[in-house]
Amino acid sequence: LILGTIAQESHLGRYIRQIRGPARGICQMEPATERDIWLNYLSYHPQLIERLAGLTGHDKPGPWLEWDLAYQIAMCRLHYRRVPAPLPAADDVRGLGAYWKQHYNTPAGRGTVDEFVANYQRFVED
Repeated sequence: LILGTIAQESHLGRYIRQIRGPARGICQMEPATERDIWLNYLSYHPQLIERLAGLTGHDKPGPWLEWDLAYQIAMCRLHYRRVPAPLPAADDVRGLGAYWKQHYNTPAGRGTVDEFVANYQRFVED
């Protein structure tokens, strides 16, 4: 799911800054989403802050969203971790795309499940 998200959102790192928008990093997370994760999720899960700090060296928000790959990937995973719906099977690319569309891109976002599948096949499987 995370590799598919990275393939869809930044073409595996081709885009680190959203062309017309605030999203940053290989996962193209918006700073507002990052702040929301810290405020409304991590603040209630100090053990996850400890794990994040152990992995990335960061125990609070900062400018890491654009240049720290480990932090970007961890924040993407935390974004998905907040979702109560179960994850699709790891080999169900269309299911992963639908999950990404619903919970990361949002139903109102411009990305499509078909794009996700195509980018997954292009950047991850090839």
